[in-house]
Amino acid sequence: MIDHPVILFDGVCNLCNGFVQFIIKRDAKAKFRFAALQSDFAKEELQKRNINPNIINTVIFLDKELTYTQSTAALEIAKTLGKGWQLFYPLIFLPTFFRDYLYKIVAKNKYKWFGQKDSCMVPTPELKSRFLDSSKLSL
Repeated sequence: MIDHPVILFDGVCNLCNGFVQFIIKRDAKAKFRFAALQSDFAKEELQKRNINPNIINTVIFLDKELTYTQSTAALEIAKTLGKGWQLFYPLIFLPTFFRDYLYKIVAKNKYKWFGQKDSCMVPTPELKSRFLDSSKLSL
């Protein structure tokens, strides 16, 4: 069982890594945990939830047994982050197909527009406890 909300992200995507850094800077209470979609942890967790473990075109937000993807994941993360970011949550009332259409445009072009790394981000020693791998299934 996951004790903290977990954000699964494309570990080689510059946009995704920037998103993770954005959240870390604003998550003063260290609510969130993170794992690259390429990690064993992510693959195992996604298989448990019957989601294709090879998916990399979306951020995935795991909150207990709930799984959110694409624009819904981003809005749920904003709501959980709080400190004014939850003001974006009413966008959840826009039709999912519309929100996800815009999300998919960015996801499809993320490497072209923002670039990518050769390998996944390595967290600093101070942040290492917030990043999950297959040996840390809960914190």
